[in-house]
Amino acid sequence: MTALFAAVGQQFVAGGWHGASMDTDGPPVSDPGQDGAGLAELLAPGGDRAVLQQGPATDAVLSALALSGHEAGLAGPASSWPAADRNRLVDKLLARDDPAGDAARQVLTTAVTARLADPSTWPGLGFRPLPPGADWPPAEHPAPRTTEFSQIGDAYDVVVVGAGAGGGVVAWVLAQAGVHVLLVERGRSLSRTALPLDHLRNARVSTGRARQLDPEPGRNPRVVGQDVVDTPDPRWNGNASAVGGGTRVYGAQAWRFSPADFRMGSTYGPVPSTGANVGSGRPDGQGGPDEGGRPDEGAWPDWPIGYDDLEPWYDRAEHALGVCGPDGQRAHDGPRSRPYPMPPFAPSLAEGVLARGARQLGIATAAVPLLINSRPFNGRPACVRCGTCVGFACQADAKNGTDATLIPAALATGRCDLVAEVVAEQLLTGPGGAPGSGGAGGGTVTGVRLRGPDGARREIRARHTVVAAGAVESARLLLLSGVGNDHDQVGRYLQGHAYAGAVGIFDEVVQDCVGPGASISTTDFRHGNPGVQGGAILTNEFVPTPVEAWGKLAALGLVRSWGAHGMADLRHTYPRTAFVAGPLQELPRPSSRVRLAAGVTDAAGLPVARFTGHGPHPQDRIGAARLAEVAAGWLQASGAGRVERTRPAAANALSGGQHQAGTCRMGTDPRTSVTDPWGAVWGTAGVTVADGSLHPTNGSANPALTIMAMAWRIADHLAALLR
Repeated sequence: MTALFAAVGQQFVAGGWHGASMDTDGPPVSDPGQDGAGLAELLAPGGDRAVLQQGPATDAVLSALALSGHEAGLAGPASSWPAADRNRLVDKLLARDDPAGDAARQVLTTAVTARLADPSTWPGLGFRPLPPGADWPPAEHPAPRTTEFSQIGDAYDVVVVGAGAGGGVVAWVLAQAGVHVLLVERGRSLSRTALPLDHLRNARVSTGRARQLDPEPGRNPRVVGQDVVDTPDPRWNGNASAVGGGTRVYGAQAWRFSPADFRMGSTYGPVPSTGANVGSGRPDGQGGPDEGGRPDEGAWPDWPIGYDDLEPWYDRAEHALGVCGPDGQRAHDGPRSRPYPMPPFAPSLAEGVLARGARQLGIATAAVPLLINSRPFNGRPACVRCGTCVGFACQADAKNGTDATLIPAALATGRCDLVAEVVAEQLLTGPGGAPGSGGAGGGTVTGVRLRGPDGARREIRARHTVVAAGAVESARLLLLSGVGNDHDQVGRYLQGHAYAGAVGIFDEVVQDCVGPGASISTTDFRHGNPGVQGGAILTNEFVPTPVEAWGKLAALGLVRSWGAHGMADLRHTYPRTAFVAGPLQELPRPSSRVRLAAGVTDAAGLPVARFTGHGPHPQDRIGAARLAEVAAGWLQASGAGRVERTRPAAANALSGGQHQAGTCRMGTDPRTSVTDPWGAVWGTAGVTVADGSLHPTNGSANPALTIMAMAWRIADHLAALLR
């Protein structure tokens, strides 16, 4: 039951779901034993009765409910059963761990999320998509200009694979330096109007429906353990597939990693042994690091560079893209060259509430740094403070992703061509390699084989190729190409963040739906936590949509999940709820990895990615428990009357989603890393990696700004080599 609602709510997972007691009479309902319309009315009263079409899932639920009633001695249609009996049997069905229970949870999600996505429900819940008097800017946000696949050149100075946080930065820096670039993106180039505010299909939730920026099902499945999965299954571990990548829909938190984040090994030393075989080559717990059953405790590495090495590029990224943030230095911050280019947003209602609790506890707080315009910046408008930020494309054109900033600037130089819906199938290799181009003795990458939207293939020559397709697909491309894996390191150390925190229910209204929502934070717990290796920033969450709030609150048992009683719970609870959470960095382990699947291929016949490994390490759970305690204490001190802690995902869940990192880690030893400190792949000239896959560890905060700064540093270095 927990997994169902957690998928809808994405980042929060309850310690367990238990159906609440429902002993009050509700209004009469239609007979769910007759058709899907009656079942929809039972689960989500007042919603679209046509949302549950007759089919295997609906039929299974109708049959199971009718049988349960018969076994309980209840005669007649379910609408005539006593409310307490009806509610008890529906709850029992939803809690079953069998196909009927799976079907019940599926139809429940379909019916309730459809109801909550209906704008007519929002006023009663207190959800407001725009502040009073605000409106969307009338100007269109055009899609970045693309070149037809058939019209691109046969050769470029550099081909960049992936037009996201890393690839977009690399393309701009190189184009500005006079380098001719081909920027390749497998997703589409989309305008603002092509990505409307869809509460059921945005990147923040997973309701079982196809999401706006997921790849088309069937084109590129993946394998998790022994299961073949595809979008929209959360186990597919996707990021947004579009020009701009995840920056198109991210929450845009713009944290720098702290100095200690770059030296986790030196800071914390060996990982305490758990005394158990926590290693697993498969999510089912069988096998070890290489499916051989050996323990896999993992270890904290140091980065081959430090904070001071990256600070100049943090500064450049903040000022080129646009970051708003607070003045002053916070706990565990490194020094800064300049203040943020924009001030933070004015406080929200929740910020004031949480500030009083922080003062009582002695927790230092400040605004959250965001890649969002708090005022007009670089010719683009200020945020209108809507309630649909994270997971959505910005309808105000105020979110500073690479699609809205650096990629258009790169195209404007005339030295960058962008192709969309084009897949890099393989890096082309040959002997030799120019001095200083990144490798020695192992040949060189001479270009890329691309497949266009119509299936046509072209081989594009390049002096250098930059791989920035995200931690999963970057590793897969190197493996498909036989590049960089002399020491079996490509694909290892897949990691993300283990989110943990707490939810507080207040007597007073604390949610004013003034966005972006993430408005108050503390860095006190990034490091130096007794008994914990590492830590994280803590912030309040972005404004949750009703669909997202239902998923999180139902998972925690804070609202009943269905029926008129469930809607009443949500109407009361939604405006009185505050979420506090943080992204705990996970211990990297070699067995958490991306491989090539045997016998499962994509639309072009190429092996797809296969995930092997396991869920959070016991040390991650210790850190998450500590973080949850801090968040809970903060909420209680702020006045929350009821608090529930949240924890990382289930024990067999891999972290390969929106913060995916680590599969092509940088280092100083080819035996334990994939690239050198400049992202150049060991042993092969002409190829560099420039995305989150380089991260030896993933930091105590959101990684987007670090990916951008790293990409800028790498691109500056590459531009100098290519002169």
